[in-house]
Parts: sequence; C-alpha cells; structure tokens
Amino acid sequence: MNHDSIGPAIQRELGALFTWKEQGAYYRIRTPFSYPDGDYIDLFCKSEGGIVTVTDLAETIGWLEIQASSMRHTPIEDRLILDACEPQNVAFRQGELQAQCQPGDSVAEVFTRVAQAALRVSDLWYAIRARGAVSITDAVAECLALHKLSYERAQAFEGDSQRIWNVDFHVQATGGGSLIYVLYTGTRAVAHRVTARVADAWHDLRRYTEKQENMRFVSLVIDTVDVWTDEDLKRVENLSTIAFWSRPDEFVNHLVLPA
Repeated sequence: MNHDSIGPAIQRELGALFTWKEQGAYYRIRTPFSYPDGDYIDLFCKSEGGIVTVTDLAETIGWLEIQASSMRHTPIEDRLILDACEPQNVAFRQGELQAQCQPGDSVAEVFTRVAQAALRVSDLWYAIRARGAVSITDAVAECLALHKLSYERAQAFEGDSQRIWNVDFHVQATGGGSLIYVLYTGTRAVAHRVTARVADAWHDLRRYTEKQENMRFVSLVIDTVDVWTDEDLKRVENLSTIAFWSRPDEFVNHLVLPA
C-alpha cells in the first residue's frame, strides 16, 4: 500500500467513526476510543516500501506521564505495558505502540489492535493507583486540607465545546472559588503536552470566570524538576494564575485572596 492510498483505505475499512488528516509525514487518525480522562486516542500511520506502520507516537505513555509523577518506567511497569501489548500483537518500542500492516493485510484490523493496546496500557493507571502509588495530587490534597480549605477532586466541568474536563481541584475559600490544574511531569517533551492540554481546558472553560466574578483559574506548576520552559509557562499564564509548588504559601494565597 502506498502513502496516497492510506486515506481512502481508512474511509473504506474503518468508516465514519474514524476521521483522518495528513500531518507532516503521517496520517493522523482520530479514533472513537478515549483515555480514562476522556481525551480521544489518536493514531498515526505512514507507508514506506508498501508497508504501513501504525503507531501512537508515544502519546499513550505521554498520557500516563501526565497523570502521575510516580509513573516512571521501572522494569515492573515496563513488564505491565508489554503484557498489555502482547495479546494484541503490538510492539512497544522507545515509548511507542506500533504494529505494521503488510501488503494484503486489513488496515482496520491493524488499527483496531493498536487502539486496543492503547486502551489497555492507559488502564494500567487504575492498577497503579490500586497498588497504592502516591501521586503529586495526593500531596496537593494534603496541603489544602492542612490549610483547612474545602475542595472537591476530579470534578467535571463542561466547556463551551461541550467537552467534559475533569479539573484536578475545585476549591471554595475566602474570596471565592478556584479551579486548579496540577501540572507535573518528569520530562521536557511531556511538559509541552501538559501545558498545551491545560491551556485548552482553561480556554474551553473560560465562561466560568466570565460569568462568576469570584471564580479564578490556577495552574499549579510542580517545579521540583526543571522541565518547564518559558514558552510552556506563558501558554497557561495567559489564561490562568500560575502558582509554584516550591512556594506553597503563595499558592494558598492565590486561593484565599482576590487575584
């Protein structure tokens, strides 16, 4: 299969639930499947020598990185990822989930296998949490409780696009309410994805601050690891108040005093 025939094959074999567009050297395919937080699973493909490679370009592992700073690729966690991929005959290489579509193979079948592997890998988050892995959001919750702030965790808010966003914390305190996203990761590559996603959320949820005078958005940056660039921080600073985990008093003040 050559590169130009990939698009028509996607439409023919996968149907209207899968949409695609060209993105650089790849076709980007939006699947109807989603990660546990509601983000759609996107797959990518390109053809070389008649062989089509289907990959997630490490977005699933990136999603796991976003969810918890405790998610590091230890041997045990790598084994869990491999165990999730092997039944689907999907390879795990350099952080990517990959499978190849040989001439004569069904494009739909290969895409379905990679999408299923992405679902199973993302579901490892629940297993890790069940084993008692402590995330940075647990530490933030402890900080809020210490200062006797009333809060809800992972509360759902509907944006202007009708997408549902699970905001990390909704705090009710003196001076009004605050919605908080906690920004954390261990790598610069993932840091860019984190700030882009949070910026999208704040933009989509902007009606909450426009209609409620005492509601503010707070982006809490976990700066214990130097992964955040000025460009990344500017992206969320334009839409929210930035606080830093290394300065907890300032963070709390953003929640109890007018911004």
